[in-house]
Amino acid sequence: MLRPDYPLLTERLLLRPFETGDLEELFAYQSLPEVARFLYWEPRDLEESRVFLQQKMAASTLGKEGDWLVMAVVDRADGRLMGEINLRWHSREHRQGELGYLFHPDFHGHGYATEAAEVGLRLGFEVLGLHRVTGRLDARNDASARVLERLGMRREAHLRENEFVKGEWSDEIVYAMLRREWDARRPGRSAAGAGVQAGGQVDDGAAQRVGPPDREGHAEPGEQ
Repeated sequence: MLRPDYPLLTERLLLRPFETGDLEELFAYQSLPEVARFLYWEPRDLEESRVFLQQKMAASTLGKEGDWLVMAVVDRADGRLMGEINLRWHSREHRQGELGYLFHPDFHGHGYATEAAEVGLRLGFEVLGLHRVTGRLDARNDASARVLERLGMRREAHLRENEFVKGEWSDEIVYAMLRREWDARRPGRSAAGAGVQAGGQVDDGAAQRVGPPDREGHAEPGEQ
């Protein structure tokens, strides 16, 4: 099992599990049409956000293949919930993972998504021991693509009309990074040394390919 030693701190952000008191701020961005635009789901009402908050609260660890680790991203200066990052453990055998993030538009344009997503990559590579991490997004989401590129991820594929979403065919872009590419960008830095405490450990778990039903783990939307 991987359970980060919460809270995880960066220069401006605090990452922690979701809490009951996050409902209003979670609903504040899940209810926005511009947030849901490139996702599977439509803007949510308060009760729908309440249901998904419970799911997020239960996703503070990675116990087996198919699990998502979901972390709330909070402004260290004032404690506001800004958004979230997600890390999925796809495969133990092939050491594969997937990165995602979702932020309130009020926090776009300041590098917060990049700063938080870097923590997700660090956990994936340096703590979970992944070999490859991907990020998938709607091909129209240029802002999210820029976040992945700033992280140093490579654009690997453009899948033409591979999904029928919200009444139309949509393209998907796939970005990826290998562990050696991560190491090349972060020479001499470890998870703990870079401000991420590598608490917990990985143990054996039954294979179960289960992801969020609403594409919340995808790398979108990003920052403007």
